[in-house]
Amino acid sequence: MPQLGFLHGRAWAALLGQLRRPPGAVCIGAVRSHSQGTRDFSPQQMVVREKILDMVVSCFKRHGAKRLDTPAFELKEMLTERYGEDSGLIYDLKDQGGELLSLRYDLTVPFARYLAMNKVKKMKRYHVGKVWRRESPTIVQGRYREFCQCDFDIAGHFDPMIPDAECVKIMCEILSGLQLGDFLIKVNDRRLLDGIFAVCGVPESKFHAICSSVDKLDKMSWKDVRHEMVAKRGLAPEVADRIGDYVQCHGGVSLVEDMLQDPELSRNKQALEGLGDLKLLFDYLTLFGIAEKISFDLSLARGLDYYTGVIYEAVLLQTPAQAGEEPLNVGSVAAGGRYDGLVGMFDPKGHTVPCVGLSIGVERIFSIVEQRMKTFGEKIRTTETQVFVATPQKNFLRERLKLIAELWDAGIKAELMYKNNPKLLTQLHYSEDMGIPLVVIIGEQELKEGFIKLRSVASREEVAIKRENLVAEIQKRLSES
Repeated sequence: MPQLGFLHGRAWAALLGQLRRPPGAVCIGAVRSHSQGTRDFSPQQMVVREKILDMVVSCFKRHGAKRLDTPAFELKEMLTERYGEDSGLIYDLKDQGGELLSLRYDLTVPFARYLAMNKVKKMKRYHVGKVWRRESPTIVQGRYREFCQCDFDIAGHFDPMIPDAECVKIMCEILSGLQLGDFLIKVNDRRLLDGIFAVCGVPESKFHAICSSVDKLDKMSWKDVRHEMVAKRGLAPEVADRIGDYVQCHGGVSLVEDMLQDPELSRNKQALEGLGDLKLLFDYLTLFGIAEKISFDLSLARGLDYYTGVIYEAVLLQTPAQAGEEPLNVGSVAAGGRYDGLVGMFDPKGHTVPCVGLSIGVERIFSIVEQRMKTFGEKIRTTETQVFVATPQKNFLRERLKLIAELWDAGIKAELMYKNNPKLLTQLHYSEDMGIPLVVIIGEQELKEGFIKLRSVASREEVAIKRENLVAEIQKRLSES
């Protein structure tokens, strides 16, 4: 599979290593940020975050998505009751004059509101933006109250499972390109879960509550989840046991086929619809060449209430920690599913637009990158400066300013030192420290003769270039590097 974005293979591994903390430096996250559950990002961290985001966005664009943005806050009434039990995690803003507002909890509900408000019936979009949740932050696992989400969604009426399969394929491409290690994508269907609950004897009024309990199976044992169902949800013990017989199963397409033969599920309309779509999904994922990465897992529930069909979640498989690393459990790193009824909740006439999408867990991925910072020791560049304009002469600021303006106007990334009379050695050391590949040196003699010295920082070789040829020579060297 081709790698994504700008870095491939060892280059990406080297970038992960470039985050290594120098001896005596303060550990990232050791100093409390402005607010609990938030953080600052250093220039070094931002370089890596931008590379991760670039790789994700390049994949979204490769699949034909358009970019969309929505406000950071929405009318409170637009967000409440869309997230089930998680609605209590929404940040409400103080009333500023009549409108009750809340910070967005995710990017999906604002997208559905946008589709309904603008009467859009078909759209393939991506959205990168911050969201906010009032949950207990677990910094070591990459969980924050303010964090970035990267979403890709397909809205519109299409033939079954083709857009859904593409979303799963996108998750595979991104996780393979980021080279985070082995991963598995769990798939299930909310209709199948509802069918299971029905044949097991769960009252329909408790479907969402029991689904929320099942969703905790990735963090809790079945014994604890069963106890919650019985003690907190009021479910009969024998009903919980019947649910357990189903939700502890996982496998591949053969499990889908086995469940299609289940005498009770085969009589349930919702279960049959879910199993039929899952079988078709596996067919398409096999054609995409990624079936070995997929697991049909009946414990996958995705707690958000708006999901209506196929759901999926990508998890990293635990691997032994590399030398000097501590084990890191970050949970899922990507997830999504089908939500066919959400747009209709915002449309005055209830007109629906079927949707399916995914979200990449950028913060959790970045936590993994940070955890690997001890493995390698290469320095990471925080700027893209290509040329430094230097001089050995005093009172040469005007000539430097004229020269650097010429470079900027030619589209060359250039810097100079903000001093009238900087020392040449200081300027050269700065260029080396910042990883700037070229230095142009202008002095009194060069000015008289119409030449400028061009210095390679790596080899320290200097050549004299005619002033009128300088820009062309720099561009030639940069294109060859």
